Amino acid sequence: MKLFNDFRSFILEEEFSIHVYQNKVNIVNYESIGHFDSRQVRIYHKNGEVIVKGKELVVSKLMQEEILILGSIEAIELR
Repeated sequence: MKLFNDFRSFILEEEFSIHVYQNKVNIVNYESIGHFDSRQVRIYHKNGEVIVKGKELVVSKLMQEEILILGSIEAIELR
C-alpha cells in the first residue's frame, strides 16, 4: 500500500514547486499569472509570488497548474 501511495503522490503532485534548469524555469501548482512579457513573468501561488526576470522570456508551456518559461534567466525572486 505504501508503494501505491508514494506513486500516487508522485503522479498527483499537489505542492507548489519550482524547478530551475539552464535557460528554463518550470513552476508547478501555481494559482495565477499576474504579468508576463519578454523581461518579466510574475506568478502567484498560495503563499506569495515568484518573479522571473530575464531577457527574451517566452512562456513555452502553459497548463492549468504548470508553466514553463524559457529564455535568458537573470533572476528568480520569491516573495
